[in-house]
Order: sequence, then C-alpha cells, then structure tokens
Amino acid sequence: MLAAILAISALAAVFGLLLGYSAVRFRVESDPVVDQIDALLPQTQCGQCSFAGCRPYAEAIAAGEADINRCPPGGEATVLALADLLGRDPKPVEGEIKAPSLAVIDEQVCIGCTLCIQACPVDAILGAAKQMHTVIESECTGCELCVEPCPVDCIHMVPIPEDIDTWKWPFPAAGKHLRDRDLADS
Repeated sequence: MLAAILAISALAAVFGLLLGYSAVRFRVESDPVVDQIDALLPQTQCGQCSFAGCRPYAEAIAAGEADINRCPPGGEATVLALADLLGRDPKPVEGEIKAPSLAVIDEQVCIGCTLCIQACPVDAILGAAKQMHTVIESECTGCELCVEPCPVDCIHMVPIPEDIDTWKWPFPAAGKHLRDRDLADS
C-alpha cells in the first residue's frame, strides 16, 4: 500500500515538474494591443465583421488588415473607443446597427434537431436531440446565427425591453449644443 502511494506521488511530482517546465519553455507571448482591442469589442462572436469571432477581428485590426468600423453590435461607441486607442480617424459603422435583441424559441414548434445549438457561438441554447430547446437569456448575445439553420422557423429575435438595467443616456447630436447656444443668444 505504501509503495503504491509513493509511486503515485513520485509520478505526480514528475508530471508537475514537466508541466511547469513546459509552461515556461513553450510560453506564447500575445500582443498587448490585440488584448486591448479584444477587450473593447462586444464579444458576441457573431461574425458580422466577416471574421470568425472577436479575437480574430482584433488580431486583424492590430495587423492593419481590417478597418475599425466593421462591428455592428459594438456600434458607434466601439468605433470611437477603437479610434481613440489606435489613434485612427473614426468612420461610420459598416452594416446595419440593430437594437439589442434576444433569441426566443417557440418550444411547441421545436423538433429538437440541434442545428441551432451547433450554430450558437456562445452556447446559449440548451437542449438535446429530439427534445425541445430553450435559450439561456443571460448568455444570448443576439447575434441571430441560430435563426437561419432552424428548419421549422421556431426561433424569433425579440428586442430587449429598456428598463433601469439596460437604459443608457443617449449621446447628444453632433453640434446640437452649439445650435442651442446660438438660439439662446439671439
């Protein structure tokens, strides 16, 4: 019994040392600019920027291969933040900017094909084969990638209602404060 415990302990120590050495020897340095750009992106992993997710898009921006205005879910605020970080001129967002939404599955119509589960990049859909599926609301990013593969059209995008948790103060219109001041002076 004691020999078995000593043998397992010795193996654990050897493998621990091997893993520690490998972590130091084969460490990959990541670009801190890519990490900063990735932190500014909305992490919807929707592919609307024509990249597989937010991290590949951040890498392309850092390498100068992609423009900073290709993220519709991030909207104008993300473009402005990226322009400020990278010292570039902001441009209008490419693509259609939509209100935040949430996928909802009509569970009475769902046939349990699992195509929506396979399409969801953030694993926000819960279900099993030949069983009804449901969306985990707190995980859904509203990317709409699950809508198209559904063969029975049981997935609908519902706008997220504005409440005290989701409401944000709107930005003022450009130059509006100057017009208001000019009107007040006259």
